[in-house]
Amino acid sequence: MRERRPRWPDRTFAVVCAAATILPLALLMALIVDVGVDGAPRLSVEFLTSYPSRRAAMAGVLPAMVGTLYLITLTAVIAVPLGIGAAIHLEEYARRGRLSNIVEINIANLAGVPSIIYGLLGLGVFVRTLGMGRSLLAGACTMALLILPMLVIVTRETLRTVPNSLREASYALGATRWQTLVGVVLPMAVPGIMTGTILSIARAIGETAPLLVVGALAYVTFLPDSLNSSFTVLPIQIFNWMSRPQHAFAINAAAAILVLLAVMLVLNTIAIVLRHRSAHRSSKGFG
Repeated sequence: MRERRPRWPDRTFAVVCAAATILPLALLMALIVDVGVDGAPRLSVEFLTSYPSRRAAMAGVLPAMVGTLYLITLTAVIAVPLGIGAAIHLEEYARRGRLSNIVEINIANLAGVPSIIYGLLGLGVFVRTLGMGRSLLAGACTMALLILPMLVIVTRETLRTVPNSLREASYALGATRWQTLVGVVLPMAVPGIMTGTILSIARAIGETAPLLVVGALAYVTFLPDSLNSSFTVLPIQIFNWMSRPQHAFAINAAAAILVLLAVMLVLNTIAIVLRHRSAHRSSKGFG
């Protein structure tokens, strides 16, 4: 007769895992509720369409909100093609060898570098060496460097999940490597690539330190009108208001946090919808 194993280790482990899930979510919800209680009464059309002011009651987030949208859009335009292209080359075309191993190790190490280091790199390369100045373009290039390693790693892992049997079947039908990549591999990998893009852009939206280093302004009373224009973003505007001693500016900061969360939610929702549509199309195509 088989001896029954005690079930308490499994139950204990399940309880610990549930607690590890619930506790961070509870803390996050508590923070969001606290910010919402402070900032929700301050939200209004005037707050969203007004410029910063030395008077808390008249201050708004329009330049920071527009600057955030411009910066994230430009960052995605720069980083996403480069990151996906680099990942495709390393995974599908590059020969395995010492050079490939060195590149892979460096990419993995760059993914863990503190963001302030990318700010210093952007200051030295884009702002000073390339003469971009403290502009929107310099900030976007710096943020693109920040998210490139994550994009490359996630895209490569996604490409590896595509079964080799699909590639071999495509080659057996006479397709070239490029036709196989475009017609078979990428359609299967798009959902995972979109997931990596969502995570990377979400990280870029909340970064402050690199932008402070490359010269994003804390007080802007105009909208950026070109790639060479000065700019600010919502995290820097929030930091600026939180550093003020007046309680009214702290309320403005809470309202700006809600705006930033809303912007992130909208952008992530759009990306998730596109990802699900791509996944549905690829499943229909290969179903």
